Amino acid sequence: MAIIYLDNNATTRVAPEVREALLPFLDELYGNPSSPHHFGGQVEKYLTIARTQLAELLGCRPKEITFTSGGTESDNLAIRGVLAARPEKRHIITSQVEHSAVLVQCQELSRQGYHVDFLTVDSDGQIDLEDLENKIQQDTALVSIMWANNETGVLFPIESISQICKAHKVPLHVDAVQAVGKIPINLGSTHIDLLSLSGHKIHAPKGVGALYVRTGLRIRPITWGGHQERGKRPGTEPVPLIVGLGKAAELAHGWIDEEQNRVRQLRDMLETGLAGSIANLQVNGAGSPRLPNTLNVCFKGVEGEALLLLMDQMGMAASSGSACLADKLEPSHVLLAMGVPESVAQGAVRFSLSRYNTEEEIREVLKVIPGLNEKVLQLSKAADPVKKMVSP
Repeated sequence: MAIIYLDNNATTRVAPEVREALLPFLDELYGNPSSPHHFGGQVEKYLTIARTQLAELLGCRPKEITFTSGGTESDNLAIRGVLAARPEKRHIITSQVEHSAVLVQCQELSRQGYHVDFLTVDSDGQIDLEDLENKIQQDTALVSIMWANNETGVLFPIESISQICKAHKVPLHVDAVQAVGKIPINLGSTHIDLLSLSGHKIHAPKGVGALYVRTGLRIRPITWGGHQERGKRPGTEPVPLIVGLGKAAELAHGWIDEEQNRVRQLRDMLETGLAGSIANLQVNGAGSPRLPNTLNVCFKGVEGEALLLLMDQMGMAASSGSACLADKLEPSHVLLAMGVPESVAQGAVRFSLSRYNTEEEIREVLKVIPGLNEKVLQLSKAADPVKKMVSP
């Protein structure tokens, strides 16, 4: 059974070009790039190439790129690294709808004595810029705000946020794991100080990511060891993964127009089709700018997990939210922060597309999901009287 894969915000398939680019580094080019001999040294130049490829995608300097194991490490290095470099400042600002790599980290920092302000969002998933500015104080060490929400696709006004932070001389960290490769980014024309990304969101392998650190911003490492990555992130570089990330960045640079046009058209086709055929549908974040590939909806009166299970049986892969919280049964913290009632949030499904999706796939999904929704609705209605009978 062919899979219709609509869970690309969780992870993407490795692009064939990326696979071909990294294979030699699993075979004949296996040397340690830090070794003094030629066999190892010849590998080092490929790290430089990958750094340049990624810098071109982001619009920054190659030396501003630090390779990491992924988005979570990049977020931790950014936040902890800035705090370690500014120990006299104990205040952090973030939002209620961040990815767990930032949200849980800030919650832990709060327990460690830091003062953390979690900005609220409105029903469209947007923060209040005036609220952000009012919360900045003399003690503020860092503002950490995501560029694109991983569940709803809602885009925050990062340029405006960066101008506020610059005016108050507060470093800004941006979790751009979902934004990179999907929207144009030019760090050279913004005031962003740190930016996190992850390879497996842009058709590179899992286990590799990067952190952009603006020239002149001081951060301290959070792990200790060798001199790799200019001392910011010690440890032997995973050369095959980094080469794969570089190639994926090069491809993504050329795919931006396709993301903005063809992928967006497929997303809109899916959204319009579902909204036109399912009466109990609610589109989340529809009033905000969104990523071109992401659609988050709630099927009212339906358990989203039950619908996803039936979809899986039909060979259709989507999700109820962040893959990092997939083992939790609670409704999405993002939707709850947007004011979605818990009973409605239980019916959330996230569809996230990529350039590999086709119009034929979307037509098939639109043909199948209304029937599956109706099936789960009927099962839910049949179960309600039973629940009332057995409830104390």
